[in-house]
Amino acid sequence: MPIHISGTGSFIPKNKVDNNSFSDKLFFDKDGNEYPNSNDEIIEKFQTITGIKERRYANKEHKTSDLATFAAQNAIKDAGIDKETIDYIIVAHNFGDIEYGTNQYIALPSVATMVKHKLDILNENCVAYDIIFGCPGWIEGVIQASAFIKSKMAKRCLVIGADTLSRTIDESDRDSMIFADGAGATIIEENLEPGGILSHKTITKAGKEALYLFCETSYNPKNTKSVKHIKMNGRKVYEFAISNIPGALKKCLEDSGKNIDDIKKIFLHQANEKLDEAVLKYFYKQFNKEIPENIMPISVDIYGNSSVATIPTLYDEVLKTKFKGHNLKKGDVILFASVGAGMNINALTYQL
Repeated sequence: MPIHISGTGSFIPKNKVDNNSFSDKLFFDKDGNEYPNSNDEIIEKFQTITGIKERRYANKEHKTSDLATFAAQNAIKDAGIDKETIDYIIVAHNFGDIEYGTNQYIALPSVATMVKHKLDILNENCVAYDIIFGCPGWIEGVIQASAFIKSKMAKRCLVIGADTLSRTIDESDRDSMIFADGAGATIIEENLEPGGILSHKTITKAGKEALYLFCETSYNPKNTKSVKHIKMNGRKVYEFAISNIPGALKKCLEDSGKNIDDIKKIFLHQANEKLDEAVLKYFYKQFNKEIPENIMPISVDIYGNSSVATIPTLYDEVLKTKFKGHNLKKGDVILFASVGAGMNINALTYQL
């Protein structure tokens, strides 16, 4: 029986932080040297490269599990289900629950356990667990949920991608402007409708690639605290993504039995607008095809990179608000794909 996304929900914090908010920061390179460029020049170049104009930060009183719970409530309502009938709650994140101003990564109890607690689900057979899979975590959670359902271990799963990356950044690092907060949730279950999850593909490359995203102390030489922050080798991540995502997407599409011309939308992880455009270019080049107009929604310009939350939040917004003129209808075939710490890449073909 086909396995579908029967409900979606998202939570985008209302706190907008535009690029001008970084004008008074003091930026250093990884060797602790201050950049000779003015902040205006740094910010202008950053916006040109990433496409990011603003991002969203969570309220001080909200943690990752709060954002995840808000998104889950919306997905449960959208699917029209009883929360007590959920068999698994799978939450993908990177840093657990982080209280504002602490930068302490809390994974005990798990975020999924806290979501179950905050949803007030009493069913003890509803199993809650976290996955740490970098930015591709939500897609991988959907793949795991599908496997549970296929094997008859579950009938219905709640899969969430959530992060509060604004609390992990080094304010002395230019890359701090990339990261944001948010949560997206989906209900995964069987139904008699045709389509659903048609195929998926996942790879992990953990040679030198394992160190492209990492945690390290501040780049500011005057900051002697031992607190570690999210860091990345942006150039290596970019090169890795454009070298590997197109092939994973191609294999995933071929395994689905669908044709390149069947694809109506492609949802890529919202890390960098130029990166996504390059991935799309190389993907279609494999088929000697021109990129169709309006096939790839982009939200990173206004929401920033909220890691595992970027794809499920964007998908929810396209479904419910026709985000930036994008829309979907029953029967449409779409692709999801993401890349992130690991280095992990995954893709999924889905028919509404």
